[in-house]
Amino acid sequence: MIDQKYTIPRWMSLIYRCGQMYIGERLKNYEIGKGQHIFLNALYKEDGLSQEELSSYLRIDKGTTAKALKKLEALGYVTRQVRDEDRRSYRVFLTDKALGIKDQVRGVLMDWRHILTYGFTEEEKESALQLLERMGSNVTRFIEDGTAQDLTKD
Repeated sequence: MIDQKYTIPRWMSLIYRCGQMYIGERLKNYEIGKGQHIFLNALYKEDGLSQEELSSYLRIDKGTTAKALKKLEALGYVTRQVRDEDRRSYRVFLTDKALGIKDQVRGVLMDWRHILTYGFTEEEKESALQLLERMGSNVTRFIEDGTAQDLTKD
């Protein structure tokens, strides 16, 4: 029998992969790749972020961010403008084209959330969110500090 302590990463991996397939399929008519919707969604929340701010917020390396934004810019979804305060960096802005599909992109993400929580009570949804946030905090602390509280305890 498989030890239960090893199943969390397996389920997280399954959920992530299925989510990427679902979202990618639903957004393919817009030519938005599987990893690009997160940049649009972040900019829908706060337009005009710098590339560095997007990388930090999404916890994605700068090279991957630059590559995704270059594709979104080529598709006409974003524009990058040199920042006045630092000519070596860019602010990223949504175009009218991106704003025109905001409801569709957000709708796909909401649909995925509903699929994930189908049959959950409101309390279960809240508990799941709290547990995932704690896991995210643990990972962030480990990555930033290079340490963890005590990796031997469950």
